[in-house]
Amino acid sequence: MEQEDRIALFLDYENLALGARDHHGGKAFDFRPIADALAERGRVVVRRAYADWSYFDEDRRMLTRSHVELIEIPQRMGASRKNAADIKMAVDAVELAFERGYISTFVICTGDSDFTPLVHKLRELNKRVIGVGVEKSTSALLPPACDEFLYYDRLEGVDIPPVRERRARPTRQPSPEPQPVERATPSTEPDVETAPAGEEPARDVDTLAVLVAQTVAGLQGSSSGEVTASTLKRTLLRKDPTFSESDYGFRTFGELLRHLAAHNVVELAEGPAKGDPEVSLPEHGDREVAFGLLRSVVHDLAGDDGTVALSGLKNQLRRARPDFSEKKLGYRSFLQFCRAAATGGAVDLRWSPDAEDYLLTTRTPPG
Repeated sequence: MEQEDRIALFLDYENLALGARDHHGGKAFDFRPIADALAERGRVVVRRAYADWSYFDEDRRMLTRSHVELIEIPQRMGASRKNAADIKMAVDAVELAFERGYISTFVICTGDSDFTPLVHKLRELNKRVIGVGVEKSTSALLPPACDEFLYYDRLEGVDIPPVRERRARPTRQPSPEPQPVERATPSTEPDVETAPAGEEPARDVDTLAVLVAQTVAGLQGSSSGEVTASTLKRTLLRKDPTFSESDYGFRTFGELLRHLAAHNVVELAEGPAKGDPEVSLPEHGDREVAFGLLRSVVHDLAGDDGTVALSGLKNQLRRARPDFSEKKLGYRSFLQFCRAAATGGAVDLRWSPDAEDYLLTTRTPPG
């Protein structure tokens, strides 16, 4: 039986509570969505929150009901104690990392970049680190340092009230001379408030498909073993710790992979463990069709010498097939795609010093 992760949770409570209230229309911070998200990742054995609790009476009751240990950091009158809670929290986390070897994951709930050295130290001690912060009050330096970063605003169960944007008052512009009055015509422009201001547009699944295909291609090139769904997910999180399939409208990572498999971006096969399929790029299908498209376009565009320059060729392929993208096939560049086509025998590719460009030719005219 695989042993579940043991998690230690540390909350820089003032940073979270004030961030939530400032950016969520004054709504109070709710701990439950964080607890639910961590329950899916392992067993939480330590829960500590740091603040001057005289400022957070209602929050204190809520956290106590959730079995969070409250660490009191009182603020002295007339003295600045801004970093007292930060220092205490960092010292406790490092101490726990040494004393409790069975704790495999540390969750640091803050948006403060001052905790970045703590994250680095915990990872140096072979601990997995998950960050949690309010999106608009989280420093850009913190998420890339973590193994995974969860934005509080995007967690299941967090209701963010829509923010109504004020319409700017039109300013009067002096008019030196009267202009002829034109009759108003129906506007084709979208209304200013076509979408709720608080809503974030859905992320582009095509961009995600490119990222997944490139990642699978990289894993296949750097490892002789199979690429499993769990390996792929961990790699995606290493590339972008804020990655979450739910941001693209998928409930689970498996559902995302099945969607990409249905669109021939990846292929799924039975993996070494149940529920962890093997992921690979299609060896045939779209890739062979793309090679054939390249060969056909090169043949049609070839001049008297039978060659076509690489520059501008991608646009010609897109005219013939608007949805063409070498990145969806796992290639990092159009040149890499053309090299693969040359290796597969679809075209010949060579560098021309005179043209200062790569030149492509077809080996035999398509029949």
